[in-house]
Amino acid sequence: MTDPRFKKLADLLIQHSVSLQKGENVLIEAADIPRGMVRALIQSADEAGGTPIVLWKDTQILRDLYQIGSVEAIEKRLELMGQVERFQMEKVQAYIGVRGAHNTTEFGDIPAEKMKAYQDNLFSHVHTEYRVPKTKWCVLRWPTPSMAQLAGMGTDKFEDFYFDVVLVDYQKMNEAVQPLAALMGKTDKVRILGPGETDLTLSIKDIPVIPCSGDRNIPDGECFTAPVKNSINGVIQYNAKTIYHGVTFDNIRLQFENGKIVDTACSNNGALKKILDSDEGARYIGEFAIGFNPKIKKPMCDILFDEKIGGSLHMAAGNAYDDADNTNRSSIHWDMVLIQTPEFGGGEIYFDDKLIRKDGIFVVPELEGLNPGRL
Repeated sequence: MTDPRFKKLADLLIQHSVSLQKGENVLIEAADIPRGMVRALIQSADEAGGTPIVLWKDTQILRDLYQIGSVEAIEKRLELMGQVERFQMEKVQAYIGVRGAHNTTEFGDIPAEKMKAYQDNLFSHVHTEYRVPKTKWCVLRWPTPSMAQLAGMGTDKFEDFYFDVVLVDYQKMNEAVQPLAALMGKTDKVRILGPGETDLTLSIKDIPVIPCSGDRNIPDGECFTAPVKNSINGVIQYNAKTIYHGVTFDNIRLQFENGKIVDTACSNNGALKKILDSDEGARYIGEFAIGFNPKIKKPMCDILFDEKIGGSLHMAAGNAYDDADNTNRSSIHWDMVLIQTPEFGGGEIYFDDKLIRKDGIFVVPELEGLNPGRL
């Protein structure tokens, strides 16, 4: 029997996240998820008057495609795959990516130069260049035992947690985030203080601000912009583990001078430096965001959840989004999370020298609707 929460989630994705209209086409990209969820999405799309198509993937097969053969052979293979998937993407107005992972580190031991072939020839060509700027899109993870393990929870309990988190009242969230978006839009200087050596300044002046409440990621709960490219100075020390291309990184410390990452330290510093040397833009920041989903309270090494943690902020090394563009371009976009709640060492955010959030709680009256207990 299909879990009734599948249809509820499918309706949310079709009706709210991508707002599928009659006559529009939607591409459903599904990897390692139950058939019942794909059926629910097809049904919801049909009820909306849209035309769904499905791209079905298997993570272990993808691993073989990214790894087997020489770098040159893989580049040729992924270039062809990119052309095929780009053709599909250009035929739709909406995209929903539902991605499961039986093993979250499936790609962890693939050599960096082979993963770069994937990043350059498939992900960037299809998703960065076309899907993000030219379709209505939403991506989400699917709950698996592997995710439950990373979250430190039993499988059934984690599945209940997952649906509780993703099926929040996004309309209420959208109303509550508007004052934060307006305030960020008027802000020039941002200062971040936090655990360890964190003392960072940046400018967000005249960069568009995008409030997010279920229309790009599920779960959601962030408001993002980008720093003026050369404005960042100081040190930030992230306190949430992160997995990038299957490799785990912890205690990432980045030092900035005039926007550029000039020094690094972490649990896997050699791999970190190699990623940041992917291209010139990888050592600059393409996104600055504040997270406020109150139902997500601790990291679980899944960025679509971790970047929304209530009382957190994140910055992404690499490519900027077109709708909040600081002109930085890169083949990577790597979100790293700093949690500022008391359990994780606290911290403060200042906008133009005014305290906005302390220890994860907004202290400005118009932003209190984003605090725990209000959403």
